[in-house]
Amino acid sequence: MTAISITTSPALNARAFAAAGRGTRLRLTVRGRRVLATVAALPAIIAIAVAMISGGSALASRDTGAPAGSFETVTVSYGDSLWTIAEEVAPQSDPRDVVDAIVRLNALEGVTLQAGQSLAIPAEYATGR
Repeated sequence: MTAISITTSPALNARAFAAAGRGTRLRLTVRGRRVLATVAALPAIIAIAVAMISGGSALASRDTGAPAGSFETVTVSYGDSLWTIAEEVAPQSDPRDVVDAIVRLNALEGVTLQAGQSLAIPAEYATGR
């Protein structure tokens, strides 16, 4: 048997490593691309979710925040309903629009009224009852 010995110089080894480093590229599989895209999109998804959650409550609010002096007050009598009050304060307007404006201005949860209750009537409909 013969023994073969290979000897290389240190300069040759350095060139071989440098050539190997230049030729290697990062290759992503389909799964790797999907993971990278998900990680890159995650901050945007989180920002949109936070904006939707925090912004939704403002849209669902029934408070209109009417400025002072833009309404008149009416006291509810026994047997009054929003419809009869709307017909009395604005006979020229559609009662459905007037009732809606009264409900929004007073932030009413329902249509039930109590005798003696004070209701704010929008200035555009207030003609004096």
